[in-house]
Amino acid sequence: MLTTIIVTVILGAIIGALARLVLPGKQNISTVVTVILGILGALIGSWVWTGLLNKGDTSGIDWIALIIGVIVAAVLIVIYERVVAGRGTKHV
Repeated sequence: MLTTIIVTVILGAIIGALARLVLPGKQNISTVVTVILGILGALIGSWVWTGLLNKGDTSGIDWIALIIGVIVAAVLIVIYERVVAGRGTKHV
């Protein structure tokens, strides 16, 4: 159980970092948020690939699920930035 949590956090950090790399410009988010969004991206990407598309029978690293996870994490980062940036401005 502890090993699963540790591996999930490490993969979340990797996927979050890759998602930030594919986005243009500088993202103004913390490392913790990057890891959390990376974990969410990995979980959603894995669910899409294995659950919705029913393609999860691979031995070793499932590269397509990883790519989907990076794409999902990148979208989550953009959404997070827009929501957080929207809080800081006042429309008068």
